[in-house]
Amino acid sequence: MLIAADKFKGSLTAVQVAERVTAGLRHVVPDVDVEAMPVADGGDGTVDAAVAAGFERHEVRVAGPLGDEVTAAFALRGDTAVVEMAEASGLQRLPAGVFAPLTASTYGSGELLRAALDAGARTIVFGVGGSATTDGGAGMLAALGARFLDADGEPVTPGGGGLAELASADLSGLDPRLASVELVLASDVDNPLTGPKGAPAVYGPQKGASPDDVAALDAALAHFAKVLEGAIGARAAEHAAGPGAGAAGGIGYGALLLGARFRPGIEVMLDVLGFAQALERAELVITGEGSLDEQTLHGKAPAGVAAAARAAGKEVVAVCGRLALPPEALGRAGIRRVYPLTDLEPDVEKCIAEAGPILERSAARIAEDFLR
Repeated sequence: MLIAADKFKGSLTAVQVAERVTAGLRHVVPDVDVEAMPVADGGDGTVDAAVAAGFERHEVRVAGPLGDEVTAAFALRGDTAVVEMAEASGLQRLPAGVFAPLTASTYGSGELLRAALDAGARTIVFGVGGSATTDGGAGMLAALGARFLDADGEPVTPGGGGLAELASADLSGLDPRLASVELVLASDVDNPLTGPKGAPAVYGPQKGASPDDVAALDAALAHFAKVLEGAIGARAAEHAAGPGAGAAGGIGYGALLLGARFRPGIEVMLDVLGFAQALERAELVITGEGSLDEQTLHGKAPAGVAAAARAAGKEVVAVCGRLALPPEALGRAGIRRVYPLTDLEPDVEKCIAEAGPILERSAARIAEDFLR
């Protein structure tokens, strides 16, 4: 039995989901052999998933999205690091109810990457998602040695809004170690940088951007790419239009400029965590996340787990808080049966507040159905 589930956002971490499912299974079959592998798709919780798989947690002080210092973590095993941009520049780093769509910066994410280099990383999995920022990765690049100046030769102000004043860009000072590192951009988002499917239009409103802010950010990021094209040539424009450039407020664009290779986040994480080997040992796979919905099918962790398990001929069931997919969509995804918490407790608020005990009861139902 392999438990490979993501977090239930706002209720349980992926590690806690695995613990509760294990407990529920053992209520029914006390000696069931369970292997837990918490998973993530590059967004928040990615470092925790790596640590649960045996990576070592490293904590550093870096700039948060508003410039104040925060303690952020990355994970390291051998010379492979897992860096999660949300640790430094995520929405969770903003005070409750506060948004800063025009001024939030990814500078701390660059500091995190630099800390991973300092720790000896030769391969860096850069998980992006859950960002508070829409600065095209300009802050991250600045922390790694790039210079972005206005017409007076002064650094532009932090955040996507400040890029409207950008007059010149110089990437010659980037940390030279980046040239010899394999950087993997891990994301479930394949949007371009700008336009109707770009970072500001699609994700800006989630970060507090008004329609005017979205228009300003889109224009500023387009200008950013244009200035970079003048500085480093056509690849700046190519990367801006490429898949993944719009990930996490455009930090994907900054990573692509650093030579990153874009891969779906869950695929990268399953490789890093050793999922294929664990799958060989399993008879049944339990995956899941807080909400199984249309988004799940587009690169989220449960879909990635189910696809890999199906390819290996293994049966998959899922747990979730709420289910918003029809049976035929689940079947196409390779998920045989789903156990939503709302089947046991119709009150959604109660499901969120008491997710742990209800999830244990759901897991007991899985044991009754599949292990008895």
